[in-house]
Amino acid sequence: MGISIGVVGAGQFAPSFLRLWSAHPDVSEVRLTDVVPERTADLAAKQGVSVTYQSFEEMLESDVDAVAIFTQRWLHGEMAIRALEAGKHVYSTVPMAIEAEQIARIIELVEQTGLTYMMGETSFYYPSSVYCRQRLAAGDFGRVFYAEGDYVHDMDLGFYAAYQYSGGEDWKKTASFPPMLYPTHAVGNVLSVTGQHATHVSCIGVKDDRGDGVFDKEISQFDNDFSNATALFKLADGGIMRTNEMRRVGYPSHIRESRLRVFGTEGSFEQLATTTLWQTKQGVEDVTHLMATSAGSHDDEDLANVDPALRDAFRSGLSPVHDRSRLPSEFDGLHNGHEGSHHFLADDFVRAVADKTLPPINAWVSARYTLPGIYAHQSALQGGVQLEIPDHGDAPA
Repeated sequence: MGISIGVVGAGQFAPSFLRLWSAHPDVSEVRLTDVVPERTADLAAKQGVSVTYQSFEEMLESDVDAVAIFTQRWLHGEMAIRALEAGKHVYSTVPMAIEAEQIARIIELVEQTGLTYMMGETSFYYPSSVYCRQRLAAGDFGRVFYAEGDYVHDMDLGFYAAYQYSGGEDWKKTASFPPMLYPTHAVGNVLSVTGQHATHVSCIGVKDDRGDGVFDKEISQFDNDFSNATALFKLADGGIMRTNEMRRVGYPSHIRESRLRVFGTEGSFEQLATTTLWQTKQGVEDVTHLMATSAGSHDDEDLANVDPALRDAFRSGLSPVHDRSRLPSEFDGLHNGHEGSHHFLADDFVRAVADKTLPPINAWVSARYTLPGIYAHQSALQGGVQLEIPDHGDAPA
């Protein structure tokens, strides 16, 4: 008997995962709810979902085994807490939360209940991360002492439309979401390779000057006027991590929005928009072909509400460095996305719940991917002062 998964949020990201979980051999049923009833009904009809709920509360009161949160990013922490308190396993899109207290509570609940929590951080499965983990395990980097993770996504390339879709008439209030509170694509890309965690941060935020009402403190729900920010972190092993979160930038984010660079004493790895290099003291190897994920068709009803500038990210395949053999055969031919990550994210959550094992991006790892950004934003608000980042330790064995 498989598990049942209740998806919360029938927006742009959920359709791909509904299809994957519906096809998974260890999932018996997928259910759905959204605050907009018409979206619930429409997506349920398109994907053959027979059980829907009028509200998140109604879903929590049901016998559903797990809840998958695909709501607006500032709601994740509170909703994950409520779901865990209701006895449900939790899959949450990023970020884990936007408050350190919420993160601590999620970890406390997972410890108390033994329930599964997994954050759906795509960068853990990017070809760059997979490749660098393989190189590090082989000793090819030597000692990694510096790494950079960038999330470079201009607002003009799909984000205006995404916030308008989710935010309605008041969308500008939430489109000002602080860049460093959405850090996991950049931070996770680095930490998924090094296995380290950040201990201290200093961050500088750049105030926006577009003047269009976005990143305007007078309008912002978050009292935020930073559109770009750069943070420098000290890692637990004495190494260094730098992160850039950019929302106003002349860069083709539809080609590659997340970029990784890792520097070691014996080797280094660097990504640009269209080129990826492996480098040693002896020379340079172009490994761009190993990062390639063949794009799928954009003519798909699941993408009807996704801006064209974002569709490349939602329709990518697997790369040569991905291990296809570990995925369910039922996923063959189904759409993937975000550099091949969707298939692995969907399967790892089901495997963790069904097999009672820790997922790769468990609550403790999720905290290490999310807390650095929360404290980086606080540092930027204080003019770049260095702050200590709390750590909840490693996941229990």
